[in-house]
Amino acid sequence: MKAAVYYENGPPSVLKYEDVPDPELFDDGILVANKVISIEGGDTLNRLRGDLAANPHIVGYQSAGVVEAVGRNVTGFKPGDEVVCINFHGSHAEKRLTLPQTAWKIPAGMDMKQAAAVPIPFGTADDCLFEFGRLKEGETALIQAGASAVGIAAIQLAKKAGATVIATASSKAKLDKLTDLGMDHGINYVEQDLVEEAKKLTSGRGVDVVVDPVGGPTLQQSIYALGYRGRVSTVGDAGREFIKFDLSTLREGNRSITGVFQGAEIFTDRMHNLVASHIENVHRGDLKVIIDSEYALRDAAKAHEHIESRKAFGRVLLIP
Repeated sequence: MKAAVYYENGPPSVLKYEDVPDPELFDDGILVANKVISIEGGDTLNRLRGDLAANPHIVGYQSAGVVEAVGRNVTGFKPGDEVVCINFHGSHAEKRLTLPQTAWKIPAGMDMKQAAAVPIPFGTADDCLFEFGRLKEGETALIQAGASAVGIAAIQLAKKAGATVIATASSKAKLDKLTDLGMDHGINYVEQDLVEEAKKLTSGRGVDVVVDPVGGPTLQQSIYALGYRGRVSTVGDAGREFIKFDLSTLREGNRSITGVFQGAEIFTDRMHNLVASHIENVHRGDLKVIIDSEYALRDAAKAHEHIESRKAFGRVLLIP
């Protein structure tokens, strides 16, 4: 099969389009012929500095396609089923392996490209807001990197929960688009002081919950933007900088911070059911997936470059 592989960590240019052996099906596994690959934020970070499971390594968490074969212990899935699936690596290829616990059937009539972009962004955003952020109706949520896939999901989920939604982005054009998705107030972090604006928009009180997929110095700003008993869910390092913050700044106002990683609970029934519900919500039109652009799998390096340029609004897809 063809795959986008790399032999060492580094910039997008380390990705090479090569022939590699097909995955070997095992008794508990599902072999999927990929039709759509959703490039997750973690894919670009893993390419930059993550461990290589093999050499060459095939990066990538999430994709959608058609079941080609199932192991003898697998029930509930059969060849021909359309599925969206997750694994810790292997999405950037024509075929990949997954498990029943990390695969979801795509509802009849649902666009596979839409389904391909649901599990990680919506599952992650939901956990950041509710499972760990404990967001309640009437509270205020600040969504950092609002134009990212997790940000777009979080804006919609927070709004539907009855929260006031503030989001950040790097341009007015992006913020204008986020208004249509449920954002009440936008902060252009390039031109405005994030903490000052967050305080101003909450009459000096500060926000109740922050979803922060950026990390680095932005995480300290997220903490400063909190109100009394405010909560930060830190969920990524999109800023490419190591996290540095002053833990003592949480004490003032009894604030708290929680690290969130969907992969830590990906094999639980709770997470499987949560993702299934969001796939159905997108299928019904209650939630929206935003696709920024599509690239051929052979152009994976260009797709990663586009993501890292911070020009994307929503998900970038690869098509094998």
